[in-house]
Amino acid sequence: MKIKALILAAVMLTAAAAAGCNKAPENSKPAETSAASPQASSDSSANESKTESSAESKTEDSKEESKESSAPAGTPVDASWFDDAVFVGDSVTLKLSYYAEGGDLGEAKFLCAGSLGYTNALWDIDAEDNVHPVYEGEKYTVDEGCKVINPKKIFVMLGMNDIGLYGVDEAADNMIKLTDKITANCPDAVLYIESVTPMVAGNSLGDLNNENIRAFDEKLKTICAEKGYKYLDVYSAVDDGNGNLVYEYCGDPPSDDNPDAMGLHFTDEGCKVWADYLKANVEA
Repeated sequence: MKIKALILAAVMLTAAAAAGCNKAPENSKPAETSAASPQASSDSSANESKTESSAESKTEDSKEESKESSAPAGTPVDASWFDDAVFVGDSVTLKLSYYAEGGDLGEAKFLCAGSLGYTNALWDIDAEDNVHPVYEGEKYTVDEGCKVINPKKIFVMLGMNDIGLYGVDEAADNMIKLTDKITANCPDAVLYIESVTPMVAGNSLGDLNNENIRAFDEKLKTICAEKGYKYLDVYSAVDDGNGNLVYEYCGDPPSDDNPDAMGLHFTDEGCKVWADYLKANVEA
């Protein structure tokens, strides 16, 4: 089945992606492996070359309409504004960490790992098949890692690996549990919750699809309003105008050669748009 094939591919690539995020460990096969696998770790040039397949002809119409971002714009902060920030995320944010090595987000730190989600981030540090991130050679739960880094700003983008496995409601419940733990360990930090980003047109992984992603993001927005967290609608920054990920921003689009590609990870071009959105929408 397609889902099983994707899960197997995600597991096989876990070690390669994990090495790029603060020396992340080679995770063993996680029991919860889902959509946002370390496929994002592949080189951006290799990713972009995949688009030069017959898939281009099938998606030409959507590409014509791409880059119609509805993201709001403000006065951008300097990259150094992120020097005291930490980004928490799965393999989608893992790709951003590679891009950020060029300094576009200052000296921001990253706590991310392939297959990480709001749910398995709540597991004990020694839980079997855990995928907790590694910082400076040591594995931490997200909340403990944030406590060690002691940032002034914390950006969290998780949920891609929760929606298909647990559904929108349970994923949102676990988001509340994790962010409560983060704020308890870092009471003085400002918490930014980033929306889950879309998949390319026509792509889905079971219950993980753009409709459910949008439903989950709406719950995140409501929770942020109730909790006093800052909500960042990154979805809007990479929306092609029809609710899908802009084709050129996708590092793993499905093609005739790779029909089971996930269609949700980013190219460097997509990461730049993401970083520019953050700079224009955080509060300086």
